[in-house]
Amino acid sequence: MANEQISGGKVRVGAMSPDFTLPDQTGQMVSLRDFIGKKNIVLYFYPKDETPGCTAEACSFRDSYETFKDAGAEVIGVSADSPASHQQFAKHHRLSFVLLSDERGEVRRRYGATSLGILPGRVTYVIDKQGIVRHIFSSQLMPEKHINEALQALEKVGV
Repeated sequence: MANEQISGGKVRVGAMSPDFTLPDQTGQMVSLRDFIGKKNIVLYFYPKDETPGCTAEACSFRDSYETFKDAGAEVIGVSADSPASHQQFAKHHRLSFVLLSDERGEVRRRYGATSLGILPGRVTYVIDKQGIVRHIFSSQLMPEKHINEALQALEKVGV
């Protein structure tokens, strides 16, 4: 996407979201541009499948998924886990949204959702239909709060 605005290695509010293509939990390649012009996007980076905080976060997104869809948004989770790990995670917790595998951490670094000590960061980006980042929320210790933050940001963005 043209006109990316990245400052200090981090995507900022008001910036064009960087495009990327990664495999999902079925191995199918998914690009961010597939959603631009069609839906708002809630892109969330999380540390690892099947850990307590990440499971709580994913299940909270799952429980609110219809609300996100009603708000005109698609939820996309990203971690360094393999597509096979994501497939198991999605099946185990009945996750109906896309999980992408960023095994080399390239997309995470591009967005600036980098590590906090030994753990990869937990960061959520709300991106409007035009591909502009409208809200960023980062909290390692409050995984469920990412859902409320994203829903509130979507209310401001509109459908």
